[in-house]
Amino acid sequence: MAAMPGTPFALPLPTQAFPLILRDVACARGEARVFGGLDLAVEAGGLWLVRGANGAGKTTLLRLLAGLLKPAGGAALWGDGRAPRTVPERAVLVGHQEALKPALSVAENLGFWARFHGVTENPWPHASDPFGVWALADVPVRALSAGQKRRVSLTRLAFARAPLWLLDEPTTALDAAGQRIVWELVALHRRRGGAAVVTTHAKGTVDGANELVLGEAR
Repeated sequence: MAAMPGTPFALPLPTQAFPLILRDVACARGEARVFGGLDLAVEAGGLWLVRGANGAGKTTLLRLLAGLLKPAGGAALWGDGRAPRTVPERAVLVGHQEALKPALSVAENLGFWARFHGVTENPWPHASDPFGVWALADVPVRALSAGQKRRVSLTRLAFARAPLWLLDEPTTALDAAGQRIVWELVALHRRRGGAAVVTTHAKGTVDGANELVLGEAR
């Protein structure tokens, strides 16, 4: 798994809010502790690959970084002293669920996400279509394959200005070309001052990436 040098795509400059620091963070599901004692610093230009067995807390960590969950212990703070919050100016989360309305077309779904990320102009120049989904613009999402849905869901990265990308197994259901595009976009986002935290079961690494394995003895 290696990021490809260079890319034909364009991305908006991310807003700046780094670093995001976790100190002695614990997280729980109900009464069950998922992980604890976690220290993590996400810096501008950084990439964290998060690994671990099912149930180790990979998705939970992304939700905590997005501000959807509060830590059960410790502190999570941006460099300006603010706790993570569910605002698009800070982080964009692409999870297991594609977050697409099946009855709406590709264009209608991505139009919603563009507005959510504050894009008022037409988000469909060629540079904003890295996965080639504009060819499916009028197709209802319910008619798409799993790989096509994944490409549509990931296309929101092409117009999000959030400095932090939180990607949960982003290459699932993608062919080799789609997987390559994911890592090209991540590499470009990092070069432009953004950062990414990516959960993965895939072997290999990416140049300059930090790795975190949840579930290991700390």
